[in-house]
Amino acid sequence: MRWIEALARKKPQHGDVSAQMAAAYDASARGDYARALELWAPLAHTGVARAQSNIGACFSEGLGVERDLALAVKWLTLAAGGGDPVGRRNLAALHFKGEGVEQSFEHALALYRAAAEQGDAPAQDMLSWMLLEGEVADPDYLEARRWAEAAAAQDQAPSMTRLGMIFHNALGVERDPAQAVLWWRRGAERGDADGQAMLGAAYHLGAGVARDPVEAMAWLLRARAGGSALARQFFEAARAALTLEQITEAERRAAQPLPEPAS
Repeated sequence: MRWIEALARKKPQHGDVSAQMAAAYDASARGDYARALELWAPLAHTGVARAQSNIGACFSEGLGVERDLALAVKWLTLAAGGGDPVGRRNLAALHFKGEGVEQSFEHALALYRAAAEQGDAPAQDMLSWMLLEGEVADPDYLEARRWAEAAAAQDQAPSMTRLGMIFHNALGVERDPAQAVLWWRRGAERGDADGQAMLGAAYHLGAGVARDPVEAMAWLLRARAGGSALARQFFEAARAALTLEQITEAERRAAQPLPEPAS
């Protein structure tokens, strides 16, 4: 019998569920996933969906246990069936990638939507991406924008950048360069590398904002450091427009902490 199954047969310790969950989260925050699993397992056995979700995530990522996708699917399916939005989102990711289950974008979409409707911000972000790109689901620009706005309201920086792209490319809305820049800036200030790349491009081209070659390079430097593939499209042209003194200033700005995010 697997040790996690043995733990699951233990009765929960004295105290309320919230206290035991809090203790488990404290342990996981310290990197002590073995202890967290000891606390989650009895709760999961009694039907606490979030505990089931957390155990599934540990098996999915190999946290405190050897990675076991079959057990990840088992626990996440229980959590999803119990209505846990995080469990639904994590199970959706396995269906999306085809890990532990046969790949199914249809099942992934349904699970992401269910979690999004419960208010799970990462699920809202992923759902908006799926509906916007149209690669794994039929495109729906209005729904993509609605879910991106919901995720952005919960501080999901990638959704802010995505909203910038929606206004830039006129996807279900009138093209609005100023609105695009507003959203790219919000994503960029929260550390989203693609948002930083697009904000840099806007400053380079003077699209939706006054042209500022030095500010453009500063944001493109941040984006490149963050691994944005979009930055490569503009980097050399933006750099070629600068003097050595301006490059030095752009590098100085890029090394500074990000500005306080606008609301």
